[in-house]
Amino acid sequence: MTRTVLILGGTREAAMLAANLVAAHPDWRVITSLAGRTKEPEPVAGETRIGGFGGPEGLAAYLRAEGVTNLIDATHPYARKISANAEKAAAIAGVPLEVRTRRPWERQPGDDWIEVSSETEAAAALPAGARALLALGRQHLDPFARRGDVFFLVRMVDPPTVPLPLKHHAVITGKPKSADDEAALLRAHAVDHIVCRNSGGERSHGKIAAARTLRIPVIMIGR
Repeated sequence: MTRTVLILGGTREAAMLAANLVAAHPDWRVITSLAGRTKEPEPVAGETRIGGFGGPEGLAAYLRAEGVTNLIDATHPYARKISANAEKAAAIAGVPLEVRTRRPWERQPGDDWIEVSSETEAAAALPAGARALLALGRQHLDPFARRGDVFFLVRMVDPPTVPLPLKHHAVITGKPKSADDEAALLRAHAVDHIVCRNSGGERSHGKIAAARTLRIPVIMIGR
């Protein structure tokens, strides 16, 4: 049966899912929705839609208009708003919803994790004089602005278009790399703490493995 599948994406897993569906079911219409925060997203198999829907009602209207038969939520584990909207929209439009969320990383021998529940707690957990890698999105930096006693190395996919709300910082652009490359980066910038969310997945795990090797504490923001 021909289907129209909408994947709420933006993750590596979503892109892999789209490629698998297109290859296995050439008669299906596969659409991947991206939020549009990245200037040059990687190519995705099938069709691509960029931008928001206008809440659950807007997403439900899109599902009906495009004749979507299957909705798959493969967004980032911390994309709580779109996941909540997807659940409501699927119920409104009567479309089955499948959720594919990455498993969180699990602490391994040698890991030094300080587990917190928010960016605010993470900012408070940093000791005075720390040099911290912030592996967070631009929208999550405000809680760290008051820590003028900490140097931040900020990783962003794209260069910032407006000044960051941090007193002492440097910016590196690009996506996470291998554990060896991450270790070299941490050494080069004398990083002694890492702040990140428990996103799971292989692509961004390099910094966790590097921290284990270098015995660097990780302030881990839980789900």
